[in-house]
Amino acid sequence: MKKILILTAGFDDGHHVAARNLRDAIELLEENARAEIFDLFADGRGAFSVLFHKTCLSLAQYAPILWNGLRSMPDETAAMERQFGGFARMHDPLEKILLETQPDCVVSTSPAYGHLIEKIYRSHRERPFRFITVITEALSASPAWFRAPSDIFCTANESVADSLRVGGVPEDKIKILGFPVSPEFARQQGDLSTPTLNEARRVLYLVHSGKKKTGKAVERLLEQSDVNVTVVSGRDPDLRAKLIDRFRGEEQRVQILGWTNQLPDLLRSHHLVIARGGMAVHEAIAARCPIIINHVDTSQEEANAKLVKKSRIGAVVEKNREAAEMVEQAFDKRAEIWNEWRRNLRKISRPDASLRIGELVLGEVEKDKPSRKVTQVFDSTTERVMRAAPQQSGGNPQMLLCDFHIHTNYSDGKMSVPEIIDFYGERGFDCICITDHLADPRRLLGKISELSNLTLGPDQVAEYFAVIERERQRAWRRYKMLVMTGIEFNKDGLTSKTSAHLLGIDLKAPINAALDIPETIAKIHEQGGLAVASHPHVMKSEWGKNTLYLWENQDKFAPLIDAWEIANRNNIFNDIGLKRLPFIANSDLHKAKHIYSWKTLIHCEKDPETIKQCIRRNEHVAITLYRDFASAPGQSLRHSFDSQLASQLSPATMPAPASLTAAE
Repeated sequence: MKKILILTAGFDDGHHVAARNLRDAIELLEENARAEIFDLFADGRGAFSVLFHKTCLSLAQYAPILWNGLRSMPDETAAMERQFGGFARMHDPLEKILLETQPDCVVSTSPAYGHLIEKIYRSHRERPFRFITVITEALSASPAWFRAPSDIFCTANESVADSLRVGGVPEDKIKILGFPVSPEFARQQGDLSTPTLNEARRVLYLVHSGKKKTGKAVERLLEQSDVNVTVVSGRDPDLRAKLIDRFRGEEQRVQILGWTNQLPDLLRSHHLVIARGGMAVHEAIAARCPIIINHVDTSQEEANAKLVKKSRIGAVVEKNREAAEMVEQAFDKRAEIWNEWRRNLRKISRPDASLRIGELVLGEVEKDKPSRKVTQVFDSTTERVMRAAPQQSGGNPQMLLCDFHIHTNYSDGKMSVPEIIDFYGERGFDCICITDHLADPRRLLGKISELSNLTLGPDQVAEYFAVIERERQRAWRRYKMLVMTGIEFNKDGLTSKTSAHLLGIDLKAPINAALDIPETIAKIHEQGGLAVASHPHVMKSEWGKNTLYLWENQDKFAPLIDAWEIANRNNIFNDIGLKRLPFIANSDLHKAKHIYSWKTLIHCEKDPETIKQCIRRNEHVAITLYRDFASAPGQSLRHSFDSQLASQLSPATMPAPASLTAAE
């Protein structure tokens, strides 16, 4: 097992994004590799780290001039040490993590860790791992990045590499591999050709600032008859609703999206992107999509803007009016400027940067290292492999901890799909189902929910299935956790007795949300899925609208429904048990704290079909209250490395379980 520890600092988005993408790339490249991300500034390592983390976030958000000045100092690490009393209090927690995890290679995406590691091994101790620094700067690296020693420094481009050479870093320690964007960008499909005379110029507009002026900016773009616009409004339901209303009747030329997980595909399918000068710059470079920057705030964004101008891969404007004018200029004279931008992008684009850095990291692991004591903190088995689908466990039943009702930020949840995977995987769950809301468009409440981003939009469903499928494979490879795709079908009426929520569990394809409930259940069964009545009885311990239609009409639906939620979060519906209906218990998770709630326990093989069959038959099914055992500092990180956790998990591992079995 190759063990890689990736150190990051969440107060800079570039650090964290680079770390996450690199982790995904490493585990895609190597079956026998395990990469873990650790943020010393955000994982509760004492009051100092919390204060430091919050201070940096506050400076970046509310005092950007001061934050930019701090970042632009010749050696901001020294300045931070003087400002915050040094990193002495960070020393011991990091040393403990390194000792306990025994990594083969440590990768840092923040300048702070190199200095900490130098101090830890200053007393002539030989560092027992390879150390790689991934520099996330766009134009040049300050001395804080390379004053501390590192075996290799990875840079995004030649300009950053030059700053290292000037600072005295040996050439053999510098690797120009690009910025580690998502591995999804490596699926590069041919470049868009120059749009013909009758072909629409497709412009992608990423809304991050100046939201009040977004509508006017789009109108200016539409003044050009050959321009079509896709607007990504993000997590702002009010803005999306206003834009949809404003451009009603223009659907052939304007597409209004909310939050999306498919930015690589959007960038690849558009001729131009208009965005602020943040991470979008590196992603546009990877997708070879010329960019017009319409907002610059922090020093990092300013550096990205300078990179765009220096590389001649787009333009930087100050006003939305200028953005529309620049789009017109780009495609004028047979798209002369646009073609120049595309040629320059081809020279510097490295869509597979995270994979190339991952290969470098894995190669460094192979190098000779000093002998050391081996601990069982990381997974020592070789069973975590990429598979098209998890295989049966060979007829070996075990107690499986399951949660079949989980929401992400595709509807009204707080976490993204990847965050949900890691959240449950690190806690040793065996099987989960992601079930975001999909509202019936025929009903008034369904229309309102869709506009407010509280449910999946019709244009998001295909993306939703694709993203969960990708993360399903990662969950099995990384945690040996089964992940099913599901939907919570919202059939909301004006009263509780006319409202129903139905879970479709382990779906293989989208289902029309406008179908009646019996038709929806039939479609679920056609796909081999489970139809489950969600919170079907009166909820007492949680605020929320009751959905009693299925319960009020149980004579009609009991023969059709596979199981009923006997417990939903902190509610227990005793009537389900009294009726001897098949049952499961779920979190109905929307935010992290909802994990402390009722769950389903199933004693069977870790196989999707076997799990579903147990639920249908109501055999070997129990419920239990979940309590998180990973409460001590570093506990969740260490448990996430332990491959035996899931197979050992049983009701006995949880304090004060309360269970109800089908046999009872």
